[in-house]
Amino acid sequence: MKYLHTMVRISDVEASLKFFRDALGLEVTKEMKNDQGRFTLIYLAAPGNPEAEVELTYNWDPEEYTGGRNFGHIAFEVEDIYAICDRLAKHGVTILRPPRDGYMAFIRSPDNISIELLQADKPLPPAEPWVSMKNTGSW
Repeated sequence: MKYLHTMVRISDVEASLKFFRDALGLEVTKEMKNDQGRFTLIYLAAPGNPEAEVELTYNWDPEEYTGGRNFGHIAFEVEDIYAICDRLAKHGVTILRPPRDGYMAFIRSPDNISIELLQADKPLPPAEPWVSMKNTGSW
């Protein structure tokens, strides 16, 4: 058995690419448009890890998606949790659970998908501004 991908439905391709590709740093591995089915699939993966993908599914006909904590979250291991959180914040992403412990943070995609970021290896030493930041909203 081999893990392939996690699929999430999106409501705005450009906003989702701005988040997943530009802010989070994933790379688009392939894109497929299906005129008959009226949907677009965009696959992304972390650099150097193309075998574990996130599939963004965009249905061309408008739908309202509701998210909930019952989905859980997507998790990514990162080399420097402070650097990625700084990058995300500079892209306008709210850090819902800041990495006060140097190890774990949570954010949400434009479609409210919860994403966990975990520091590779051992936690980084506590550092500002993260240590003093409070949680925001739900994650």
